[in-house]
Amino acid sequence: MHPFFHRRQWVLYVIACGVLMTLAVTSLLSDAEAQITRSEPKPMPPQDAYLQPVEGLSYSQLRLFREGEKEFKVPWVVFPLLGGHWGLGPTFIANACSGCHINGGRGRTIDNTIIVQQLLRLSVPGEDPQGRPNPHPNYGDQIQVFGANVGLKENLKPSEAEVYVDWQALQVELADGEMVSMRKPIIRIENSNFGPIDATVMTSLRNTQVVFGMGFLEAVPEATLVRVAEGQKSQGLNGRLNRVYDDTLKQTVVGRFGWKANQPSIRQQIATAFIGDIGVNSSLYPDENCPEIQTICRAMAPGNQPELLDYNLEQMTFWHAALAPPPARNVGAAEVVLGERLFKQAECSGCHIPELTTGEYPLLPLIAHRTFRAFTDLLLHDMGEDLADGRPDFLAGPRDWRTPPLWGIGLSAQVNGSTHFLHDGRARNVQEAILWHGGEAKASRDLFAAMPKDERNALMAFVNSL
Repeated sequence: MHPFFHRRQWVLYVIACGVLMTLAVTSLLSDAEAQITRSEPKPMPPQDAYLQPVEGLSYSQLRLFREGEKEFKVPWVVFPLLGGHWGLGPTFIANACSGCHINGGRGRTIDNTIIVQQLLRLSVPGEDPQGRPNPHPNYGDQIQVFGANVGLKENLKPSEAEVYVDWQALQVELADGEMVSMRKPIIRIENSNFGPIDATVMTSLRNTQVVFGMGFLEAVPEATLVRVAEGQKSQGLNGRLNRVYDDTLKQTVVGRFGWKANQPSIRQQIATAFIGDIGVNSSLYPDENCPEIQTICRAMAPGNQPELLDYNLEQMTFWHAALAPPPARNVGAAEVVLGERLFKQAECSGCHIPELTTGEYPLLPLIAHRTFRAFTDLLLHDMGEDLADGRPDFLAGPRDWRTPPLWGIGLSAQVNGSTHFLHDGRARNVQEAILWHGGEAKASRDLFAAMPKDERNALMAFVNSL
């Protein structure tokens, strides 16, 4: 060794090299985090169109997004079985979020099969102390169609009941003489294990909704929605905010999510689905979903306490908030351009307003103060007697439904094979969905029904391009 490199100098040399390498690696990581969203995207499988993150997430945000995605897909099992998180049941509808929201999409009914991508809400007359529908004393607020099983047949816990959907066929004649086949659901409840469900019980079939774009909807200021509702009055519309109870804030706030806008936030929507659909409790809803009469259910050992850990709930909340709406397609096609004009002429845009703008959004500042095209007003509207479920929910009446967003609707079939629309999945395509509109939307429905076939097709092409 050269005399210059005596021991002390050699040590200093090694340390200096280490520092320089650390700085270089840190710089590369920082640059990778800053540039990650600008790299070339991998080809997206068609079925993943609803599962993409918004553009611009940082490296740490993208990592949080992926953790939330894992929690969305992970199965839940009964303690002490392996193969998933502990805490399933004792009664449930699905064993994973992705079991109903397949690929993040909407549900579809399967004939002669117990409902698995829908649920049946039920309640008895009156309200609970927070203004919610009054749950059934023996069944709660929805029917659980499966019971948990711990390995052996004799350990199978009873489900609450079996729910099937039968269809009543209808025919509607349009102005040009075309006959359109329609269908109306008939609910059939069998093997109710905890007492009869008679005519005094209010029921409502609900189809699974898509999960993308929820962050944008949550970020719209209340003042914007109030202003939209006021502006609709001049159009003969009566859009109204639902006012619902927030179990985190312990106060009444604006409802945004659910078919009747009965949930105030992404976080509460998720926690409610876990306890109601999977039987998994959380710090927000710590009690097991077991009415008093269900003694076997109440005696079953739980998983963790709470079963849905807080950090997993926060991961899933961020994932839902950061799911991007898919971009519109074929926007320059002549038929789509014509369809957009007809959509406005039929005054469909009175409720399905094309644009909303977000306000401050601390959960994901990246989407704050951005204009987006969801084609909804997030308001309740009277949709007529044909679509009425007869069941109120906070300020939503028996005929009221939140205007569902239309974005991404044309991709539904490729995502998971479903084109079942409206709150109970009765409509099998966009045309049927429009023809079921009544109440405040009847005038638009009639204008559509009176159009020549080529114009109806153009309007539907526009909706399917969103």
